[in-house]
Amino acid sequence: MTQLQLAGWLGIDQSNLSRHERAARPTVDLDKLMQWASILRIPQRLLWFQLHPTHTSEPAPASPTLATVEESGDVDVHRRQFLRASGMTALGMVCSGTAQAVPSGSTVEEIRRMTAGFRAQDNSFGGSYGRSALAAYFSRTVEPLLTSRAKPPLLVAAAEMQQVAGWMAYDVGQPEIGRRHLREALRLCQRAGEEALAAEMLAGMSHQAAFLGAGDSAVDLALAAQQIAGRVHLPALAAEINVLEAHGYAIKGDRAECLAALHHSEQAFEHADGDRPDWLRYFDRSYMAAKTAHVLRDLGASAEAEAYARESLQMAEGYERGRLFNTALLASILADQRRVEEACAEGARAVSMLHRVRSVRALAYLSDLARRLAPFARTTSVKHLYDRFHSVGVVTPRM
Repeated sequence: MTQLQLAGWLGIDQSNLSRHERAARPTVDLDKLMQWASILRIPQRLLWFQLHPTHTSEPAPASPTLATVEESGDVDVHRRQFLRASGMTALGMVCSGTAQAVPSGSTVEEIRRMTAGFRAQDNSFGGSYGRSALAAYFSRTVEPLLTSRAKPPLLVAAAEMQQVAGWMAYDVGQPEIGRRHLREALRLCQRAGEEALAAEMLAGMSHQAAFLGAGDSAVDLALAAQQIAGRVHLPALAAEINVLEAHGYAIKGDRAECLAALHHSEQAFEHADGDRPDWLRYFDRSYMAAKTAHVLRDLGASAEAEAYARESLQMAEGYERGRLFNTALLASILADQRRVEEACAEGARAVSMLHRVRSVRALAYLSDLARRLAPFARTTSVKHLYDRFHSVGVVTPRM
C-alpha cells in the first residue's frame, strides 16, 4: 500500500505519516494508537491496550487494499511491522509534571510481601487456591492507592500483583481474564517507567498465546517485548523472550526462524547470572530447559527435546505445579517417539501429583498426552493410563 493511502485512512497527511515511520522513538499517544488500531482492524487479542468503546466502531477504509493484503498472505508482515512501531515499543514514557504522593514505604513493602506469598502459593498448588484472596486484597488495599499522584514504587508493586493475578486466571482456564490482568499491569508499568517489567508482561502474553496454539500472536508479542527489553541490560529476560519467540515460530512450522531465535536465547542465557528481579527468579536453568523442550517438541525434533525435558525436572523445591507440567511434557515427547511404556509411566507419575495441584493447565497437559497416545489406545498400558485420566477428569480421545 502507498503512504498516501495509509495516511488517508489514519486521517493524517502523508508527510506526517512519513515522520512517524522515520521517528527514532515510536508514537506513545494512547488515543492515537486506539484509533489507528481500530481503523486498521487489528483484533483486540493482538493489542496490549484495551480498545475504548468509542473506538470499536470506526468506519472501514474505503479502499480495498487491506483486504487485498490479507488475501495475498502478507498480512502477518504488515501486522508485525505495525506492532513494532505502534507503542508496543514505547513504554517508559513517564507521566510527569505533577506533585506526587505515595503511601509509606512500609505499605509498598507489604504489597510486595503479599505478592510473593500469592506467587509461591500459585507455583506450588495452582491458581485456584489463592485467586479470590488476591482479588479481595487488591481491590480493598491496593487499588484505592493508585491515584494520579501515585509514585513508581507503588505502581510497580501493583503491577507485580496484577501479573500474579493474570497467571492465576490463566491457570484456571480463563485466558481472556488473564490477558486483562497483564494489560493492566502493563499500563501500571508504563506509568512507572518500568521497562523491564513491562517487557515481562508482554512475554507473559506471548507464553499464553503459545499455550493456546496461536503462533502468530506468540511471535508478535515476543517481538514487542524484545523492543522494550533491548533498552535494559537483563540477559535472563532476553533469553526468556527469545525462547518464547522460538516457540511461536515452532507452532507456525517456521523451522529456520525458530532455530535462529532459540540460538539467540541460548546465547543470552549464557550471560545471565543470579542478579535479577524477584519477578524473574523463576526463569532458571530448569525453566529454560522446559521451554526449549517445548520448542523442539513442537518443531518435530522429539529426540533432541527429550534431553531438555529431563533436565527441566532438576528444579528447585516450591514449583510442584511446574514439576507436573514438565513430567507430562516428558511423557508427551516419549509418546511422540513411540516409547509407549515409558510415556505411560511418566504420565502416571504426573497424575499422582494432581492430589496437591489444582490447575486447568495441568489437565490440558495430560489431555494432550492422551491425544498423543491415541494411536496406541488398545495397548494395556494406555488403557490403564486412560482409566486413571478418567478418574481425575482428564479428557481422552473417544474410541
